Amino acid sequence: MNPLIDRPFLKMNGIGNAIIVLDLRGTSLVVRPEDARAIAKGPQTGFDQLMVLSDPQTAGTAAFMQIFNCDGSLSGACGNGTRCVAWALLEHSKDDSVMLETQAGLLACRRDGPLTFTVDMGQPRLGWQEIPLSENFADTRCIELMVGPADKPVLAGPAVVNMGNPHAIFFVPDYTAIDLGTIGPMLEHHPLFPERANISVAQMTSPSSMILRVWERGAGLTLACGSAACAAAVAAVRRRLGERRISVELPGGTLVIEWRESDNHVLMTGLVELEYRGTFDAGLFAETV
Repeated sequence: MNPLIDRPFLKMNGIGNAIIVLDLRGTSLVVRPEDARAIAKGPQTGFDQLMVLSDPQTAGTAAFMQIFNCDGSLSGACGNGTRCVAWALLEHSKDDSVMLETQAGLLACRRDGPLTFTVDMGQPRLGWQEIPLSENFADTRCIELMVGPADKPVLAGPAVVNMGNPHAIFFVPDYTAIDLGTIGPMLEHHPLFPERANISVAQMTSPSSMILRVWERGAGLTLACGSAACAAAVAAVRRRLGERRISVELPGGTLVIEWRESDNHVLMTGLVELEYRGTFDAGLFAETV
């Protein structure tokens, strides 16, 4: 019998980004990739990211957070999911802040309102080895990568940024002209990205606003991706297209991203929603061993 059967979970979303929060603190239980894939296939438990909480490893943190994509792969960061976790941990608390730890580092979270939370996503990593890329590019604001014929490419010259996950952002005049559902999986697995990459198309609508669409590695097209919004905002500043505080419109809603000049940290603010509370049914894990 799978030990996750009957474990309580929260089904949530961060501006449409489908999230499951599973609190395993105080237990020795772990989630395997096959468990994550099984949960993702459930009719009531489908997710973009599964946020698994275990006992804290560092003093001053509330939990160690492991993030699974729906294909069972691990993600280094999920800003929308982190806001959902912050809501869950602060739901019955008088505190308005909580510190979480992931494999990518510490994430400070702040409650700004009943359903509005800000996550400090840390500093962007901009060097080609930090992203990482398989080739040396001295300037990651615009690298040599294109889709389509050389004389008339469909996409070309993305910026690349690591915000806990590798991101490639293409700035385009019209995001609706790009078939990201077809191009995304091809670029996610491009040899230039040894750890795969999240692929985004961004259309600037003003220096303080953009429209963003994202193909997430391990999850596909999603309604929102917080780390992609952060990466796109950083890329816009570096390309002198946008300001350090910018509204990012995704299919599920809008995030406000601020790349703070004082300490180089990226702050992400947005809404969360609790959809329901449940427990895992035995049928979910029928094919796992």
